[in-house]
Amino acid sequence: MKKYNICMVGIGAVGTEIVRLLRKRNFPLAKLTAFATRERTEMIDGLPVEVKVATGPESFKGYDFAFFAGTEGAKGASKTLGWGAAEAGCIVIDNGDDFRMDPRVPLCIPEINAEALKNHQNFIANPNCSTAIALMPLYALHREARIKRIVCCTYQAVSGSGSAAIRELEEQTRAWAAGQPITHEVYPAQIAFNVIAQIGSEAKDLPGYTSEEAKLGRETRKILGDDAIQVVSTCVRVPVFNGHSEALHVEFHKPLTPERARAILEQSAGVTVVDDLSQSLFPMPIDCSGKYDVLVGRIRKDPSIENGLALFVAGDNIWKGAAQNAIQIAEKMIAMGLK
Repeated sequence: MKKYNICMVGIGAVGTEIVRLLRKRNFPLAKLTAFATRERTEMIDGLPVEVKVATGPESFKGYDFAFFAGTEGAKGASKTLGWGAAEAGCIVIDNGDDFRMDPRVPLCIPEINAEALKNHQNFIANPNCSTAIALMPLYALHREARIKRIVCCTYQAVSGSGSAAIRELEEQTRAWAAGQPITHEVYPAQIAFNVIAQIGSEAKDLPGYTSEEAKLGRETRKILGDDAIQVVSTCVRVPVFNGHSEALHVEFHKPLTPERARAILEQSAGVTVVDDLSQSLFPMPIDCSGKYDVLVGRIRKDPSIENGLALFVAGDNIWKGAAQNAIQIAEKMIAMGLK
């Protein structure tokens, strides 16, 4: 079996999980290097990862894939180094949002639109974590009954903001338990025992909405290939360490019963149905964290509109929402003979 040289730009929360998942998924790995702002050796699960400083396109020569592993909202790395790496012959898989809507760049969830990878120019984008988690169950339902409109409310874990946000929630929780003053730096307000109805800055092209909320609509339409789908969302940060949850209210063009939707989802790759209200079984972030699949449940009719369903989903935002999806893109490209 051919093996591949891999590099990462960034070794934070997403980069660390890429290393773990490459090993866990037995990726055919020949060499692994990380690029960051200073040279060092990082120990991940007891194994060393060499960290170098990328100076330009020449740093990427000899590598097959480059994972740009910044957390959601991280800016600059792919703008500075991405296209240079691509021109050096390395396939860039970018977790950031700088090029997701670029017409040159496939925006890919392999279970949904792997065919888009055929048009790559050595540069592929990972979708936003909330988009990936929502579309994993919605895609199969879209194929059956065509989505007309999505109303989405997210409950997003602090890991989506990176390692510093995880530490901030830990420190605030300890301070609260000890009766000490609570301070905040990562978020505009205390996150422990609170919710913050802002993720990202105000969207320039959608007044009153945040950048995170705007992404859900744009990316959904690009991935599903349907510019007519309407999306409205409210994205909220919650005091959960890992695992994003989303309440989805979906209007379809055709009738779709909860029973038929459940049967479709039970046969959908990358999705696990957890749906028995009588037994208090429904998706929860504590259950999806560290799992490949997106959990879906609370599947029920929306009586307020014709052809409406409501459902609740939860997925690991660092895995399927970032690191796992990026690795799956590389795996799919190898399987399709694109690398």
